[in-house]
Amino acid sequence: MQIHLITAFPQFFASPLGESMMKRASAKGLAEFVVHDLRDYTTDKHRSVDDYPYGGGPGMIMKPEPFFAGVEHIRARYDLPAARAIMMSAQGKKFSQAQANLLAQEPALIFLCGHYKGVDERVQQYLATEEISIGDYVLTGGELPALVVIDAVVRLLPGVLGDLDSATGDSFQTGLLDFPHYTRPEEFRGWRVPEVLLSGHHAKIAQWRQEQAAARTRERRRDLLESKTDS
Repeated sequence: MQIHLITAFPQFFASPLGESMMKRASAKGLAEFVVHDLRDYTTDKHRSVDDYPYGGGPGMIMKPEPFFAGVEHIRARYDLPAARAIMMSAQGKKFSQAQANLLAQEPALIFLCGHYKGVDERVQQYLATEEISIGDYVLTGGELPALVVIDAVVRLLPGVLGDLDSATGDSFQTGLLDFPHYTRPEEFRGWRVPEVLLSGHHAKIAQWRQEQAAARTRERRRDLLESKTDS
């Protein structure tokens, strides 16, 4: 998968994309990350990416021209005419595991990272294929949200995780929260690992895990169970 990021702050991604799972995915050739400086697609001598809003008001608005030029360059240069251009936006559809699964099937993704007060509406209206929000709150820019989505998507690519079940058994993949996990020591400060996990009886362990996942979901995220019933 090719993942392109268009941002006015390209150095923001240097560390996150070069560590842990992202580094592993890149080293294995399973994911390629290309960060594009939004200012490279400007045409004025000041390399301006923002301007004052029409109609007045506080803050600066990001200009449409650099985003359009950036996406058009990427699609032409990398032969990705149908690549989805995702605008990270507090006004977008809330991100979910189901959406991560869909995006993980794409050969390439382009992330548009806004900043400042907002982005010219024509970018969302005529360039972005979709808007994604990671929650009902506002951040300084789209860089952090883009990383959240990328992390959720890349870990689903075959071969990125050492154990396939590490992804398939995650919270939300089955509509339930994950079951509790334990490791050594068997007893810690008087708290013991549940006996069933030490039994070696795989059927009983699987049943316990399913029961625990359902109970935890009922306790913490009953809305997930209700949405399954509605569907």
